[in-house]
Amino acid sequence: MNLHEYQGKEILASFGVRIQRGIVAHNAKEAVEAAKQLTAETGTGWHVIKAQVHAGGRGKGGGVKLAKNLKEVEEIANQIIGMNLITPQTSAEGKRVHQILVAEDVYYPGDSETKEFYMSVLLNRATGKNMIMYSTEGGMDIEEVAEHTPHLIFTEEIDPATGILGFQARKIAFNLGLSGKAFKEMTKFVTSLYKAYVESDSSMFEINPVLKTSDDMILAVDAKVSIDDNALYRRRQYAEMRDLREENPIEVEAREVGLNYVDLDGNVGCMVNGAGLAMATMDLIKMAGGEPANFLDVGGTADAKRVEEAFRIILKDPNVKAILINIFGGIVRCDRVAQGVVDAYKNMGDSMKVPIIVRLQGTNAELAKEIIDNSGLAVQSAVQFQEAADKVKAVLA
Repeated sequence: MNLHEYQGKEILASFGVRIQRGIVAHNAKEAVEAAKQLTAETGTGWHVIKAQVHAGGRGKGGGVKLAKNLKEVEEIANQIIGMNLITPQTSAEGKRVHQILVAEDVYYPGDSETKEFYMSVLLNRATGKNMIMYSTEGGMDIEEVAEHTPHLIFTEEIDPATGILGFQARKIAFNLGLSGKAFKEMTKFVTSLYKAYVESDSSMFEINPVLKTSDDMILAVDAKVSIDDNALYRRRQYAEMRDLREENPIEVEAREVGLNYVDLDGNVGCMVNGAGLAMATMDLIKMAGGEPANFLDVGGTADAKRVEEAFRIILKDPNVKAILINIFGGIVRCDRVAQGVVDAYKNMGDSMKVPIIVRLQGTNAELAKEIIDNSGLAVQSAVQFQEAADKVKAVLA
């Protein structure tokens, strides 16, 4: 579950991480009031106006701007709120901006130069350990840094059994070229950041940039946070932060009816039970010359009602030209799935306008094939993987 910048910063602050302070506004009037409040609380004279959408690269799309007075705060707020923000991480249509963050200016003059760093915390699946990735090249796309100057990216692996150790935090501060007060502040920042990552059950914390201010304070200017969906049952305070407006509406609808669905860009809909089989089925579709339009795992209960719900979800995608159902009958009997497909097809009537290929293997697979073949419906049955692939290829042609 992705969070907005202001929500990520709220989590960081609750674990003692210093942040760039800000106030959320939903219209220009609220933005001006927020700017006045920030000036009173922080003394800031300038304000940074940031679009709150689930996408990176907001500055490149015009979603982050500096306001030097209250008039500019109002003008910029009117420009950003309601716009369709297009960034390298959005679709061509962009994302509608419903709210902004009015933040304090932290690039004030002082005794030393400001410096920007990159820092993220995530799981290294290859080693089974958490990892802090960091760089002196903050404020830039980390992909570009990795491509052109990979020697400027550092990693520090953290053993989950011990957590981050003092020498590791100091090593990070040293590699970032810090000393004195800034060095001490960075070690505190890293330690608190890692604690926030672990205790919020996040799958990723990305701070770009981490700023060393002109008075040697270390703070998070941005925050990109993803919470592990599987942990939301014990992090209900974070579950309430979910902004459904930022998520794919088909995926939201699928979640509400208990289906594991991920929208993709292809032309063949998939209905499968089990994540591993779903991945293999998507490979099968690509080998047949098609592209998977979705990942959909119906789970162990593929009855008529569930199959019908899955059909309706898949057919909401206008790009779907065929549907491949690939079910292994272990927990669920194949004949029940086949009957569910037939009943769902009849219930949906004229809305079923694309070819359907059904491959059922496992308990009562032969009986299931008979049910499909004798249904009189435009549903094709298959037994082998290759047979299913050939039929997908044929209907696409």
